[in-house]
Amino acid sequence: MEWALARLVLHPDVQAKVHAELDEVVGRSTPVNESHVPKLVYLQAVLKEVLRMHPPGPLLAWVRQATLDAEVDGHSVPAGTAAVVNMWAITHDADVWPEPFEFRPERFLAAGAAADVVDQFSVLGGDARSRRSARAKEAAREGDGNDSCRLLVGHPPARVRMGVPSDSPSVDLSEVLRLSCEMAVPLEVVVRPRRVI
Repeated sequence: MEWALARLVLHPDVQAKVHAELDEVVGRSTPVNESHVPKLVYLQAVLKEVLRMHPPGPLLAWVRQATLDAEVDGHSVPAGTAAVVNMWAITHDADVWPEPFEFRPERFLAAGAAADVVDQFSVLGGDARSRRSARAKEAAREGDGNDSCRLLVGHPPARVRMGVPSDSPSVDLSEVLRLSCEMAVPLEVVVRPRRVI
């Protein structure tokens, strides 16, 4: 959640779009609830872009083991070799993500159709042909577990404007890898209530 709030602070234009969507879908006097989540398309795109830029586990336990001798890009991979998936490299690959270091939630909105969010498993490198991906997509239809995150992030921005403290030049996006990828410097923001109409 800290990464999402940091990105909203750094990108007031994105924060304004989130406010507009929350005002339209939820209103200013109604609390965000589970029924609103499917309609918060832009907020979902923002959260996907946050996860793309700051994957919680850049080397997330995606260890695979070669069952047969193989050759990959001219390199010999003997059977039994373990490989770790580098999620950070996948989510910052310029061949897949144009301008990978730019924060652009719109990349998760299907071209010409704001109501369609690009397949949420593409950011995780899911292969639509694999059984694991098919099971994951089925689980997503039943509730992907990120609804709580959307509610947590959706609720505070609905009521407040966030900015950088006057004595701070900006938000420090330095990362530190612990059990997950965390902000090296804790986020400090100024919170001001939005005007109620």
